[in-house]
Amino acid sequence: MTAVPLHRLAHARTGDKGNRLNVSLIVHDPADWDLLKHEVTEARVLALFAHRGASAVRRYLVPQLHAMNFVIEDALEGGVNTALCLDAHGKTLSYLLLSMEIGTLSGRS
Repeated sequence: MTAVPLHRLAHARTGDKGNRLNVSLIVHDPADWDLLKHEVTEARVLALFAHRGASAVRRYLVPQLHAMNFVIEDALEGGVNTALCLDAHGKTLSYLLLSMEIGTLSGRS
């Protein structure tokens, strides 16, 4: 097994509503779909966003599009209107998810 950053296998889009972050993850190559379903779990995403105060993650699979959507609770420091961060509304947080290391079979990337 070799570890590669998730951005080598997928791209992402984000959105926000209040203190809830929404991250869609779309696989580049449908051959990697099963790997990402196995590797990019609710528990791993929650651990990745824990430093931002995330309290829960729900994952929704969209197999027809080889995509998944994560709803991450309490990750935006209260939301756009209450956070002290310059960009608390999550548009850039897809890069945090895409930095996750994914195990792949040797020779695949």
